[in-house]
Amino acid sequence: MGIIAAWFVLVALAGCGYHALGTATHLPPDAQTLAVPVFATRTNTYHTEVAMTDAVVHEFAARTTLRVVPDAGSDPDVVLHGTILQEAVVPLTYNTSTQQSSSYLITLVASVQMTARDGKVLYENKHYVYREQYQSTTDLTTFLDESPAAVKRLSQDFARALVADVVEGL
Repeated sequence: MGIIAAWFVLVALAGCGYHALGTATHLPPDAQTLAVPVFATRTNTYHTEVAMTDAVVHEFAARTTLRVVPDAGSDPDVVLHGTILQEAVVPLTYNTSTQQSSSYLITLVASVQMTARDGKVLYENKHYVYREQYQSTTDLTTFLDESPAAVKRLSQDFARALVADVVEGL
């Protein structure tokens, strides 16, 4: 009787759209190399494209068996192109005693496209939006620009989501 019940549960789950993690991947099963060229940028910000690219390379290397290379010139199986479309930093809070902004919000919009060697689009998202908040130092003698650390955190969050989208296919 237990075997029949287990069989019905398996049949029911199969019809509900459940799948094992990684089985709905956007990657071809025979893919061995992934090229991730430095992200393009349409902004005037400094080094965000490097932080984004580094985070994506690190995340793919950590979570897949793909050999990640920096450019498409090495004839990789798959290429991931990214473009930073917008980056804005806006004040969030205002310190009335110093009359300065005390925290900021970075908002970044990016587009990514993953293609196979034959040019077939394997994955595309034209509108990733990520935000990260950071505090500002108001004392000029101990000023430390926190925006690079915020960009790094934002890039890591973006990379985790991107790799999950590509690998897990959710």
